[in-house]
Amino acid sequence: MRRVTVPVEDGVNAATTAFYDRLRPLVETYARDGRVQRVAVVGNQPLPPSAERAEVIDAADLVFRVNGFRTDVEGEPPSVGRRTDIVVFNRGVRPTPWFFQGYTERLYLMIEPGRLLWENPKLPEFWPKDLGMITMPNREVILPLGEAMGADPRDSGQWATTGTVMLWMATRLFPEAAFDVAGLSFVHDATQTSWNHAYGDPSAVGAEHRISLESELVRRWIDDGLVSYHP
Repeated sequence: MRRVTVPVEDGVNAATTAFYDRLRPLVETYARDGRVQRVAVVGNQPLPPSAERAEVIDAADLVFRVNGFRTDVEGEPPSVGRRTDIVVFNRGVRPTPWFFQGYTERLYLMIEPGRLLWENPKLPEFWPKDLGMITMPNREVILPLGEAMGADPRDSGQWATTGTVMLWMATRLFPEAAFDVAGLSFVHDATQTSWNHAYGDPSAVGAEHRISLESELVRRWIDDGLVSYHP
């Protein structure tokens, strides 16, 4: 797959650039060999088996996953790979059996857009006492993404799903990398009102999300060849 350059002009200012410049060296330490030329970004949509997709994901230099994810299990047909390096999640995450698996070898990045309006900053009670996390600033992450989508996180409480935030952050951290993306159901269904998850029960799409705007943004990246999508 050809290398692509993801544009970073939308919503970027000096503070945003400085934030990603500070975070990048830490994220790079979790890469397979310290270099980040190919990145896999994997959402939680249930996907059919695909050895090719799983191989692409596990071959990346860095693998991002989101919220209550699952990975492939030995003895079952491969689908989304087994590696996880970076976990992007929100405070309302429902941990799956894979969420804390090997957690000392992963980096956990928590987004908290709800704090723009109402969210309690309390640490989740289930969080391991020996595991740290880094919270992502809304000013440098959520607000620029909202602007790029045409949403209004600050005043109307509309912000992107964690999966889109994950992809946005990854492309800002590594704008010169090639990206393989999978498991974002809104790419092909921008009108859905509930989420089906690779593990666990379905849940309603929150009123704070405008997934049609997210679909438009990500599909534009796909159509322009900025990311490769693996359905």
